[in-house]
Amino acid sequence: MTEQRQKIREAVEFIRKKTTAEYPVGIVLGTGLGGLVKEIEIDFSLDYADIPYFPISTVETHHGKLIFGTLAGKKVVAMQGRFHYYEGYSMTQIVFPIRVMKELGMKTLGITNACGGMNPGYSKGDIMLIDDHINLLGANPLIGPNDPEMGPRFPDMCAPYSPRILEIAEKVALEHGIKVQRGVYVAVTGPCLETRAEYRMLRAIGADVVGMSTVPEVIAAVHQGTEVFGMSIVTDECFPDCLVPVSIEEIIEVSSRAEPNMTTIFRNVVANL
Repeated sequence: MTEQRQKIREAVEFIRKKTTAEYPVGIVLGTGLGGLVKEIEIDFSLDYADIPYFPISTVETHHGKLIFGTLAGKKVVAMQGRFHYYEGYSMTQIVFPIRVMKELGMKTLGITNACGGMNPGYSKGDIMLIDDHINLLGANPLIGPNDPEMGPRFPDMCAPYSPRILEIAEKVALEHGIKVQRGVYVAVTGPCLETRAEYRMLRAIGADVVGMSTVPEVIAAVHQGTEVFGMSIVTDECFPDCLVPVSIEEIIEVSSRAEPNMTTIFRNVVANL
């Protein structure tokens, strides 16, 4: 058994002292998007600090709890707070919870984030269903020896975000009169926001929005055979020719305003899985 799988086993054994239930839906909540937790009928929660080998979020807006419960009739395990490359964690540490959730029964991963909108057709507060991504983090959680028991050496990434679930999400949005975009997310390291020249470059290579997370978790999920659904909330408009400074407080405020619509989509997608 590899060192990584041993660590995963120890974390799972700790959690299994609290529950024997299977949790088919995993959720990762991004910046300012922790309100979805209010929709979960919570059985119990665990602090990351108490779970063996779990990293601890250093971002003030991320709570750092693993929440177990029921959403829309489905058993879910939700990460209230995630980990970022800019915090100094390795890619292996960032995706560790995704590996643990699989061992708890996860078949589908729903992942959310706050992002900057570069597509001129997008507005602040828009919700974007993630159709594809570009990895500019300069690293990949699968680098190093591959453990075939966790997934294949060369996982196919032609459709990392489930077309089946995207179709469900678009139908749900239409039924509830919620405007959604559908586009490409690019991940960069951060933690500084981008320059005007960088926004121009990112837009030119095909990205609609930019953020500092999500991609590592999605790569690990695809590697282990987990179906993925992703949503971004556009919290600021990143148009190079009229760029203005933005604060984290503004980003959180916009994501909080857009969150009820995201929660409606998320809850109904889970109900239809």
